[in-house]
Amino acid sequence: MAKTVAIGIQSFDKIIEGNYFYIDKTSFIKEWWESGDDVTLITRPRRFGKTLNMSMLEQFFSVDYAERGELFEGLSIWEEEKYRELQGTYPVISLSFARIKEKDYKKTKAKIYEVIRNEYIKYSFIKDSDVLTDADRDTFNRMLSRDMEETDATSGLYQLSDFMYRYYGKKVIILLDEYDTPMQEAYVNGFWDELVAFTRSLFNSTFKTNPYMARAVMTGITRVSKESIFSDLNNLKVVTTTSNEYATWFGFTEQEVFCALEDCGYGNRKEEIKRWYDGFVFGEQKDIYNPWSILNFLDTGKLATYWANTSSNSLVGKLIREGSKRVKLSFETLLLGKTICCPMDEQIVYNQLDNSEGAIWSLLLASGYLKVIHYESEENVVGGGFPKYELELTNFEVKRMFERMVHTWFEEQEGNYNDFVEALILGDLDAMNEYMNRVAEQMFSSFDGGIKPSKSQPERFYHGFVLGLIVDLSDRYVITSNRESGFGRYDVVIEPKDKKEDAIILEFKVFHSKKETSLEDTVASALAQIKEKNYEADLIRKGIPAEHIRKYGFAFEGKKVLIG
Repeated sequence: MAKTVAIGIQSFDKIIEGNYFYIDKTSFIKEWWESGDDVTLITRPRRFGKTLNMSMLEQFFSVDYAERGELFEGLSIWEEEKYRELQGTYPVISLSFARIKEKDYKKTKAKIYEVIRNEYIKYSFIKDSDVLTDADRDTFNRMLSRDMEETDATSGLYQLSDFMYRYYGKKVIILLDEYDTPMQEAYVNGFWDELVAFTRSLFNSTFKTNPYMARAVMTGITRVSKESIFSDLNNLKVVTTTSNEYATWFGFTEQEVFCALEDCGYGNRKEEIKRWYDGFVFGEQKDIYNPWSILNFLDTGKLATYWANTSSNSLVGKLIREGSKRVKLSFETLLLGKTICCPMDEQIVYNQLDNSEGAIWSLLLASGYLKVIHYESEENVVGGGFPKYELELTNFEVKRMFERMVHTWFEEQEGNYNDFVEALILGDLDAMNEYMNRVAEQMFSSFDGGIKPSKSQPERFYHGFVLGLIVDLSDRYVITSNRESGFGRYDVVIEPKDKKEDAIILEFKVFHSKKETSLEDTVASALAQIKEKNYEADLIRKGIPAEHIRKYGFAFEGKKVLIG
């Protein structure tokens, strides 16, 4: 009989005691312990079991669970006598930054102080023991105060390690879950540099210069660059989604998923589940599924974008919406089900996200929205560049999420946008001009972003516009942009899947006062380019008659648009 599928439980003991559905990942304990690594940073996308595994580590090693070996009975780690003897024998400091999502530096720092203070409260019984001096007690009391000083906070975990080491007579294990959550908020809300300085000091005293630490594990979504916060940590072992270590301990393997489907009576739906939720790749391990979507399907029996909808995706949306022409072109390619290839550094440098295409794709890869098809090894890179990665959208669920995200970009002007698309398909030039000017007025502020926005260049606008076409018309048309045809590269081609319908070629041009006297001249120039470069060549070669190919020139002057 299948066990009850409980959603959202992140505490190991609650799952075991409740006899809820659980896939045994306890061998992760053995692999990590036998690695011998001093400080391990493991990055995985959200909802991939990081918090549950950290709870499992705490409850296996912590002296607070010394009498709770029954939690692990019947699981793989309990098969070896060596590990049964190891359970419950270490003092453990366990923290999480997962809820630190404040919008300014002061509140973020206060929340971090609170996390540290809570650990002192948990172990406040040590304060009155004989192992501490009066000076130590003064330090302890300062850490319990709501007026904690920054210098105390940055050394707080170091000091607590010392106190616990003296009390228990054994070095501590430190677990820090979701270390990078406040950093993403700091980037989005503009206090990155301030938070980096504080975090670097905190991490250095906690993980680098801490003689009372036995081992440590940190988890997060991204691998923040060493130069940012890990500059002093030469004892750090980094395990990313392209690493082979711990590849099957976060997420479900295909075998695990298929067995669960059989147990829950969904054995006949394996291909549907594979199409929707398969696709994550960790190291050389393919066919990894995100647990959140699988658990929700097992609970409801319905296919939906469970994992993709567990986050606001605000940072991802901002980077793509305000990205350069190249970023939008690449995103168009991904939405069309194709791969992109680009040089990339897996270290996330947040202050480069505004102007580095590689940094954006690195963030999307770490966040689980992209998967690696192939990547160049570091030793084969020529010169001082980065390895090249071939990437594609992870699976159908992610594709659906991005399509919906694009839809939200057009919500404020949805009526005008939809009316324009309808007029375009019908060939109603007057209506196209009327609606397009309204759309442009509203959309420029959304798509002409980045560090140096320029209303004189419509690239960001029209590639954002093309993304909308791809999402809205993909059932009837194939949309491509900036592709070679004839003797040049066209801007946009809308190719009907039914060859009886019209194809459409769009060319975008900016008004140049030195070359043209009016927007009408700019439109004429755009149409002349379509003809001179023979952009219709590919369409004709595919069997679409010339008389069924419509051509439009779009002329821009600021937010004013003329179509002809």
